Amino acid sequence: MKLQGLFIAAVLMVSTPAAMAYKGDVAAGKEKSAVCAACHGADGNSAIPVNPSLAGQNYSYLVQVLKDYRSGARKNPIMNGQAAGLSDEDIQNLAKYYSTQSGKLVALPAR
Repeated sequence: MKLQGLFIAAVLMVSTPAAMAYKGDVAAGKEKSAVCAACHGADGNSAIPVNPSLAGQNYSYLVQVLKDYRSGARKNPIMNGQAAGLSDEDIQNLAKYYSTQSGKLVALPAR
């Protein structure tokens, strides 16, 4: 009986307005991500070790990082330039797209 109660509580938490309130359009984010694919992979899973994978990242984190790159609060010459032209809607769409993608585990090379 306790397990059933925990399951119901979990379902309610996931389906609350707060959990569903993330703004953005996955399809628009996917379209906008085409320029990101060169460094971060077509689905957000980077094949280049120095470039982070974006697939499966937290929505709020992605929004904040892109806004920080856009404002210059976070410094990276490439990302500052890429984020400079993004609107808030673009950022939300990208964050929604990448946060809904499945991240892939990558084996690190032996030391």
